Amino acid sequence: MLLGEQSRIDVPHGISLRNELALRSLNLAKACGYLHERTDGQIPSIVFGRDEQGRHGNFHHDSYESICANAAWAKRLGKVHTASRRMRVRCDWQWKELDCSNSSDALLMNIFCHPRVFAGRSIRSLFQMERDAEPEFGFRPRVPLHRGMTDCTEVDMRIGELLVEAKLTESHFQWASPKLISRYRDLEAVFDCSELPIRNGKYGGYQLLRCALAAHALGCSFCVFCDARRPDLIEVWYAVLRAVRPVELRCRLKLLTWQELAVTLPRELQEFLAVKYGIFGDV
Repeated sequence: MLLGEQSRIDVPHGISLRNELALRSLNLAKACGYLHERTDGQIPSIVFGRDEQGRHGNFHHDSYESICANAAWAKRLGKVHTASRRMRVRCDWQWKELDCSNSSDALLMNIFCHPRVFAGRSIRSLFQMERDAEPEFGFRPRVPLHRGMTDCTEVDMRIGELLVEAKLTESHFQWASPKLISRYRDLEAVFDCSELPIRNGKYGGYQLLRCALAAHALGCSFCVFCDARRPDLIEVWYAVLRAVRPVELRCRLKLLTWQELAVTLPRELQEFLAVKYGIFGDV
């Protein structure tokens, strides 16, 4: 793997984060001989596969071994990529969602499935986690709706009393109609809806609304992980946060950039994030 200053590749001015990640992954794949393909489209990305040596270029080696050894985690690797069927003519393996170079779920698992990430106190202190807390990916918080029903959508991760939503190159936090968000039982108790971001009759930050409502219902904390290179997502986060009514709940809602998280991680994992994602803990 390329380390140190080599991780600071020359990125053309104005290039999108998605393009930067594709360029970084392509360089990494060529340098290390990883099995990979390039997607079609206006903004292509790199899709990695597991090679004959059991290597997977989208994951840190130690993280990937831990994922494969844990049945619940390994199950997440099986979700088929939306473009897999039409691209079968170009490759001899079936693309999966977590094979994609810009997958925020893969980035999340690279970090929280690494066997040494909880060895020290830094990350546990950061999130006030119990020593035996283990990540659960694709957690369903069952947010209460009216008429005794619950929402069946997933949160990216739960670990201890913390819910996490991970973002990387996603364009937004989803938009929702007033009818859709009015289904939630505690909506008006948690939010001043007049303060929520709205455009073309739809509310922005729908995923954030759901997660905040889940934290309220479960008595949990909630944290968004996003990239420091995405000020647009950060702006939406603070717009939604301003609309939260209960002060106590607002104190349990947090945003952390991947760059801020990186400084708490083992050195070899920091190096991997710098090379593959351009995530530097000194930014």
